[in-house]
Amino acid sequence: MHSSGGMTARIDRLERDGLVVRRSHPTDRRGTLVALTPKGISLIDAMLAKHVENERFALAGLTMTEQQQLNALSIKLLADLKAQDGLRP
Repeated sequence: MHSSGGMTARIDRLERDGLVVRRSHPTDRRGTLVALTPKGISLIDAMLAKHVENERFALAGLTMTEQQQLNALSIKLLADLKAQDGLRP
């Protein structure tokens, strides 16, 4: 989790790099909406393609059964972590 100041600094950097734009919330003057720019969308698309390529490479040594087992265990682990989220210091 990030502090509001930390999040603001991150969004400032993304905005400076032309990856996001800020807009006032239409019904809540306290809020600000952040949206990807076309440049930001292009970057996400490129990163996603590379991520999928890396996943295929990482899983290449596993059989389909092993990949399914890994997926099932990952889902269980994520559910357990979400359930414990409020218990962490």
